[in-house]
Amino acid sequence: MTSAYIPYGAYWSTPFAKWQGSFAHLHSLKFAAHVARHALAERNIDASRIDMGVLGSTVPQPGAFYGLPWVATMMGAPHLAGPHIAQACATSARCLAAASQAIADGTSECTLVIAADRISNGPQIYYPNPLGPGGTGENEAWVLANIEKDPATSLSMLTTAENVASRFGISTQEQHEVVLRRYHQYQAALENDSAFLGRFMALPFDVPNAALAKTINRIDGDEGIFASTAEGLARLRPVAPGGSVTYGGQTHPADGNAGMLVTSRERARELSSRPEIQVQILGFGQARAEPAFMPYAPIPAARLALERAQVNIAQLNAVKTHNPFVINDIALARETGLDVMQINNYGSSLIWGHPQGPTGLRSVMELIEELELQGGGIGLFTGCAAGDSAMAVVVRVEDAPR
Repeated sequence: MTSAYIPYGAYWSTPFAKWQGSFAHLHSLKFAAHVARHALAERNIDASRIDMGVLGSTVPQPGAFYGLPWVATMMGAPHLAGPHIAQACATSARCLAAASQAIADGTSECTLVIAADRISNGPQIYYPNPLGPGGTGENEAWVLANIEKDPATSLSMLTTAENVASRFGISTQEQHEVVLRRYHQYQAALENDSAFLGRFMALPFDVPNAALAKTINRIDGDEGIFASTAEGLARLRPVAPGGSVTYGGQTHPADGNAGMLVTSRERARELSSRPEIQVQILGFGQARAEPAFMPYAPIPAARLALERAQVNIAQLNAVKTHNPFVINDIALARETGLDVMQINNYGSSLIWGHPQGPTGLRSVMELIEELELQGGGIGLFTGCAAGDSAMAVVVRVEDAPR
């Protein structure tokens, strides 16, 4: 995968809005096309330079059958084709892997990855069953039903977190100590009028109406952030009887979208906002933990990505995780020797929320920007996904001497 590059600055994300918030009325794919069209224009990137697209989305919307070609048409790039990928919370990493493979095998010289989801107002799906009593079918609440139960184990995602907490002996107090650290890390992204977020996010952000014809609201950044204090966390009790995970130790569902270009090295220089900065994708890893141990899966995924990138833990300059439970980070640190308090600088999904498809893509953007602020280096993103699975990505940022 070493022939795949990300043009510096050729990526963007909306703020993430807690579900049933400011984005709840927006069709996720139409909204993503709207944002992508404006983002490319602001970066002076002609859509004709893009020759392939990859769409990542996990929650169905009307018309989603037409996938990437429809999104591309709406954003003013009707020549684009490409796949629609859904891999739960690993969707963004999988989309980057698909784009990187297209660059590596010569299928594409410049691929646009768009990831979008709206967890708000999840679809209620009816499955006809002619063999049911009187022909009665089955109904599925797409979002809530799948959060509550893995059909392979009949267990909830919360149960997977409790299983890992029990195995590693992770107490509620330890979880809350790391939650507080994550909240403070996110505050650094808000300093100087959210200067860090402004590196890849248009702020303040104009919220359009459902027709995408006019602005009906303006938000200053991520919406629905829970302010964490030691006193407030101490008052919380575990969600499950006899458990350790409180609501403070887990993320919240959200809405949003993100986009990123993956290109050849030569095209990356042409499309970068700062050609002296080189962002190279070094490798990917995928893994699956034993049943009902989802928060553990990012560990073997990270190890595999590092092995393929020929990088060891000691060489990492920054680490980002998708951490729907803070237990993810604690287990990762225990197994790898990473300092749990030094990963996820500037924020993580634990704090700014989880719209599934675009979650990992935003994390990779933040990873790139953190490395650039350091003057370059190697970074790892790893995150779990439904089905006790995970994916990881390793990138290298080479910055010109300052």
